[in-house]
Amino acid sequence: MNHQTITISCEQGIATIALNRPEVMNALNSRMRAEITEAFADLPEGTRCAVLTGSGRAFCSGQDLSDATAGLDAERVLREEYEPMLAAIINAPVPVIAAVNGVAAGAGANLALAADIVIAAESASFVQAFSRIGLIPDAGGTFILPRTIGMARSMGAMLLAEPVPARQAVEWGMIWEAVPDAELGKIVGSRAATLARGATRSFVAIREAVRGSAANDLAAQLALEAKLQAQMTATADFAEGVASFLEKRAPRFRGA
Repeated sequence: MNHQTITISCEQGIATIALNRPEVMNALNSRMRAEITEAFADLPEGTRCAVLTGSGRAFCSGQDLSDATAGLDAERVLREEYEPMLAAIINAPVPVIAAVNGVAAGAGANLALAADIVIAAESASFVQAFSRIGLIPDAGGTFILPRTIGMARSMGAMLLAEPVPARQAVEWGMIWEAVPDAELGKIVGSRAATLARGATRSFVAIREAVRGSAANDLAAQLALEAKLQAQMTATADFAEGVASFLEKRAPRFRGA
């Protein structure tokens, strides 16, 4: 697909996907959703970590209300466009960092929260803005937020639709880290490089185990851990990890 609404670059195993409609604060239209879906479903060869960010002063302002599809057939758009996009991010074969460089509002907030790790500039904020226009939070918001920040904070954020500043989002457990604006690129780059050097299959299995815990009782979760750990001990990365430990050197993981 010829990209019109995003840019993609890959360097040293880190694929950076930037939403690129700065004139509308990277609002999501049908084309952008398709391009994001394709980008995460077909990451550049050699990718070991993906970074999702925004161009200009915003991360993503949510649904583009001027888009011809907006409001006409919400159920179809959510099922056929939003769900594949979110699934492509959530099920990416490598860890995903959202680098939130500015406001993340509505579906844009929940797009960011679909990443494995969210790092935000201190000036950024997260806004469940849906009720301002008579809607409910979508794009996975009603699933993700109660599981990360609890029922009371989720209800307040969604009903009042007030911005949650990045620092407060960290305190609430909504995101991993808030950093000075001028250092966002450097810190995200360092975090991404750490993941790109790591044991990719281990990261993906950790994601599966953590997500599974929300629906499992203790017995089921212990069984899931045992299954995944058996898979990990059969990998070349585990063999390399043990060898590097015994040889007192840095590991050279290859994601196998």
